[in-house]
Amino acid sequence: MKKLLICAAALAALFATSCAEPVELKVMSYNIRLDHPKDGENAWPNRKEATIEMVNTVKPDVFGVQEALPHQVQYVSENLPEYACAGVGRDDGVSKGEHMSIFWNKETIEMVEWGTYWLSETPDVPSYGWDAGCRRTATWALMKDKRNGKKFFFVNTHLDHRGALAQKNGLQLLVDRIAAMNPDGYPMVLTGDFNIYPDSPCLVDLDKVMTSTRKIAVKTDSLDTFNGWGNAKGVIDYIYVAGFSAVPEYRTVTEQYSQKPFISDHYPVISVLNY
Repeated sequence: MKKLLICAAALAALFATSCAEPVELKVMSYNIRLDHPKDGENAWPNRKEATIEMVNTVKPDVFGVQEALPHQVQYVSENLPEYACAGVGRDDGVSKGEHMSIFWNKETIEMVEWGTYWLSETPDVPSYGWDAGCRRTATWALMKDKRNGKKFFFVNTHLDHRGALAQKNGLQLLVDRIAAMNPDGYPMVLTGDFNIYPDSPCLVDLDKVMTSTRKIAVKTDSLDTFNGWGNAKGVIDYIYVAGFSAVPEYRTVTEQYSQKPFISDHYPVISVLNY
């Protein structure tokens, strides 16, 4: 009788697990636009509150930012206390220059480990790569979802805006590093401003190992992600994934927040992922 009861309990637990709703992981990529006085009415002091309202409305579990200067990272961190942050400045590996920081909701996500490398021939030290106009980095993190205990990698980057070779080789470095960092085959998310359009040949190798959520989501759109403060110029912001069971949604976040027409010269993009 005891064996029958044990078997029945095991079967019940298995049935409950198989019938459970899949956990949804919401991720976002957001080029926050550096704080530059020449932006006038669109300068950071005039739109920083809108950024906080956007995050509080969208409620991503994890998001990567690009172009964030140290005081912008500090402002976002102080005004989103439920989120923690990891990242370094691209110019010195500490705080100087733009940050490709990763933020995560402490209630749903746990950080396991993280790091940063440079998109260059010397990726372990602050450096320019190839014909790049700026130092470029990728911040990576191994994370654990507290809701189901599953681990996943999250990588956030910003490719160069000028150098064609830096774009091509930087993306290839990302592909190679992503393959090397994940011998256990955890699900993987790559977010970033790539500064290239979806038909760029630079994406060929990445498309072999990961998939753009914009292409495969059940619910999706094809809106421009670079809005140029009202002068849209195409899709250059991406969320790529591998190892997830489904992608229910991809969305370009075009709503207005805090009564500001734009929260950045880029629209954030979000995806909902299932394990």
